[in-house]
Amino acid sequence: MAPEMLRSLRGESTWLPAAISGVVFVVDGLGAIQLRAHRAHARHLAGAMPKKHVARTVFPSTTAAALTSILTGAEPGEHGLVGYRTLDPDRDVLTNQLNGYERDGLDPDTWQRSETVFQRASRAGIRGYAVGMTAYESTGLTSAIMRGAEYIGEDDLAQRVQVACALASQEPDSFVYCYLPELDQVGHRHGVDSDAWTQTLEAIDLALRPALSLPPTVGAVVTADHGMIDVPRHRHVLLADGDPRLDGVRHLGGEPRLLHVYREGGVDADELAERWRRESAQTADVSTREQALSDGLFGTVMSPHVPARIGDVLVAARGSWAFYDDRLADKGPQKMIGQHGSITPEETSVPLIRLGAYAN
Repeated sequence: MAPEMLRSLRGESTWLPAAISGVVFVVDGLGAIQLRAHRAHARHLAGAMPKKHVARTVFPSTTAAALTSILTGAEPGEHGLVGYRTLDPDRDVLTNQLNGYERDGLDPDTWQRSETVFQRASRAGIRGYAVGMTAYESTGLTSAIMRGAEYIGEDDLAQRVQVACALASQEPDSFVYCYLPELDQVGHRHGVDSDAWTQTLEAIDLALRPALSLPPTVGAVVTADHGMIDVPRHRHVLLADGDPRLDGVRHLGGEPRLLHVYREGGVDADELAERWRRESAQTADVSTREQALSDGLFGTVMSPHVPARIGDVLVAARGSWAFYDDRLADKGPQKMIGQHGSITPEETSVPLIRLGAYAN
């Protein structure tokens, strides 16, 4: 999306009209299905989203992978952020792709090697801005996926949108990225069907009103990194000592809706996958890494250093199920209600609302 917006600033896009500047608003966790189901709480956004204004996010449907794809134009198999917690094969340790750069010892410049849209913009004489929460300004993920951007921290939701709109409106030849994480945060804690979630959606819908009245020369897109699904407690699959699915497993990464299962040396991946299929019954779709790569789940381009980061076996939860490693002392993640990462339409369908110069 973002690379195509850059091309539109030069009149070279194949599917976006020309614009003098562009701004993309990413509402973390706002799936297209959720937006349509709660359209009464998002009158402005829902009214601006025709049926065809829908896109499909990447696999897995998780923030680190999707935001990186949005801001590089590369799929996870190329940029290398292939899940929430994935293996650093050089050190044989699991690393957190959202907030583990400092803690887990990841170098943003070498872990994520794809060129960012902001670096491309700078080369083309276009100024790039990233407008987000102040807490994210100096994180490893920001360094990994926003290289080349001027970061502007703004914690107030409405003011953040206004800053982004003002930059795009007042600075020709600019590309602006505006990140809104509030809905995802509330969804994880309270669920998509909660009053807190709909109230937050209403606040976002109100905050984004200025984007609907941008100058006709400014192109704007409202989209998301993934949708979300509520997982009730009785749909938790708790993996404990003695579970045959854990036999021969060295690391259990990913996230509850999409596990990356890393085998011990000498364990056959096909046999491990078959055991997961047998024991998981109707709760998950299971594939080996080789099957996933052959099917193009992580994209059509695979960087040489990326496959070893991916689990030997991938477990994608069906319906509203989620898998937890119950051997861990920290049970906090089991309190999470709204979740994502798997392949259901609720998680993978996202809005692609075109405004301003892009509306036609």
